[in-house]
Formats: sequence, structure tokens, C-alpha cells
Amino acid sequence: QVQLVESGGGLVQPGGSLRLSCAASRSIFSINDMGWYRQAPEKERELVATITRSGQTKYADSVKGRFTISRDYAKNSVFLQMNSLEPDDTAVYYCKAVRPAWPGDDIYWGQGTQVTVSS
Repeated sequence: QVQLVESGGGLVQPGGSLRLSCAASRSIFSINDMGWYRQAPEKERELVATITRSGQTKYADSVKGRFTISRDYAKNSVFLQMNSLEPDDTAVYYCKAVRPAWPGDDIYWGQGTQVTVSS
């Protein structure tokens, strides 16, 4: 089992920045993909950014150039630096981890952290 705990959400004005953190309860060396997803009210959960064990990243088109995902093995954590925030970025942000297993990968989610972008 892997527990994921997100932090760093809050209220920020448009154009501002936030840094989300996701701390895992155990080493993330055994975890393949880690990522951030978000869910706005009355919308489906969507991918924001992912990072592989080797450091390859993938971003949603809506956040490219504004958000940066990173992974710190010493801290067993993944981070999301969010700059130039827009009202449409308002959502609950969830951390996800995928650990290889057989016959199917183990998937873990955090409890979410609220990000509100408003003046």
C-alpha cells in the first residue's frame, strides 16, 4: 500500500502561483508514473501532468508553459509548480501513483487539495 498526501492548495489571485506537494508513505523508486489530476465542479476528472520514473513528463495542453511537474526521490514526493494561474484552473487537485504489479498495476490516489483562483 502507498498513501499519498497532497498539500499546498489554497486561494490565489489570477496570475499568481502555487506549489502543490504530494508526499508518499514509502519509497517512490518502485512507482512508475506519478501525476496530478484535477476535477472542477460538475466536470470529469482530467489529467494535468504526469512524470515517469525516468523523468519524462506530459502535460495537458491547457497548462503547458505554465505548470511544471517534478519528482524528488529523496523526499518521496512529487510536486506541481503552477504559475500564471487562471480562474479555469480552479479545481480539486489529486495526486496519483501507479506501481507495477501483476496481473494489473496498483493505482493509488490522494485525498485531494482545493485550488481556487479568484480575485
